[in-house]
Amino acid sequence: MERHPSGAEQTKRLLALSRLSPCRILDMGAGDGESLALLNSLGFDAVGIDKAGGNGVLRGDFLCSPFPNGSFSAVLSECAFFVCGEPFAALCEAARLLQKNGKLLLSDVYFGEQDEAIELIEKAGFRVLDFADETAEWKRYYIECIWNGTADELACAKGKKCGYYLAVCERT
Repeated sequence: MERHPSGAEQTKRLLALSRLSPCRILDMGAGDGESLALLNSLGFDAVGIDKAGGNGVLRGDFLCSPFPNGSFSAVLSECAFFVCGEPFAALCEAARLLQKNGKLLLSDVYFGEQDEAIELIEKAGFRVLDFADETAEWKRYYIECIWNGTADELACAKGKKCGYYLAVCERT
């Protein structure tokens, strides 16, 4: 089962929205390396970091990564930042790792209003270039996870509105 809604197709959609050419890119919260493998197959110089590590993914905490400031032209994060418990810290770490005008490609579930998500991203030092509501896709994915018995792995925030968004941002 895909680890995020629409799997590789969603990653390709983010890449298309960003208009990125192959460059040095970090996948923060890379999981089992599915997106990392896709990025490398498309000609990107892709590196991944995740607590689990393995399959070419560096084992580590993406909130405090070992890379120097400005190491990457782009950062990708799928279903990691807003569910990690410290979304602002994750956004700030991405800003630190990006070169000026570097791109953040984000697809994530957010527990709160859309405007709040955009405000948090901007507060971390990004300009939002594109923002798309993909909540309908998230609902399909979540129902599939319930059906397959894997929904317990997904974060839920009782009593809060849940949305799923794609965002392409630029470090200011």
